Amino acid sequence: MDSPRGGVWRILREIGLLAVLFGVYNLGRLVSAEHAGSAYRHAGDLIGWEHAVGLPSEAAIQNQALQVPGLAHAANLFYASVHFPLTAVVLLWLMIRRPDAYGKARWALAGLTGLALIGHMFFPLAPPRMMPGWVDTGVQLGQSVYGADASEGVANQFAAMPSLHVGWAFLIAVVLIRISKSRWRWLWIAHPVLTFAVVVVTANHYWFDGLVAIALAIPLLVLFVPGAHRGTGDEIQRTERRPAVASSSSARTR
Repeated sequence: MDSPRGGVWRILREIGLLAVLFGVYNLGRLVSAEHAGSAYRHAGDLIGWEHAVGLPSEAAIQNQALQVPGLAHAANLFYASVHFPLTAVVLLWLMIRRPDAYGKARWALAGLTGLALIGHMFFPLAPPRMMPGWVDTGVQLGQSVYGADASEGVANQFAAMPSLHVGWAFLIAVVLIRISKSRWRWLWIAHPVLTFAVVVVTANHYWFDGLVAIALAIPLLVLFVPGAHRGTGDEIQRTERRPAVASSSSARTR
């Protein structure tokens, strides 16, 4: 068991590692932000691909959502305040309460973020809010985390493919479902579902952005988080020993 000082040091070390990974990711986003022309061209292509495969129009869905009072405001709030804070809280909880699962979840998240960085660099994509037919709900309601101009802020606004909002939400939901035995664990499915709905309603991502993120997350979960719901090896061994102990006791009784 770690000493209190050792536990604090481990938490600080992990926070530092995550901060470095986040810094490298943002540096890569800034490098890829120079390709505005190709980002808009890719957006036009992707909209055509979605139409070709029969996916429903995100613009039409957003238009219907905007008719519901307060829905866009709530979606903007969710987009701005849930994604990173909830992921950080889950990682911190795993680090303290389930360190065996934490390491696996951390590397799965890091792997997904690294793959997303590659996607952002080689396939810059203008999000729907920058395209004709959509409404930038963040700017319209004064809740934008990016700003009205693509050159504002430190974030790369052309980093739409894949959607890390959807990818991270899907990944942590699956991890928490797999490590938990509670019957309520399936409620975590609501997190990626709500996140996917929010990024469409706020015009921050297309369908393909979220679907690609999920497709990338699945093999990482298989690689880093196999059979997490079955418990640790010690738990399995204790379970397997019980019938043998019981049989031995019965034999002595006879």
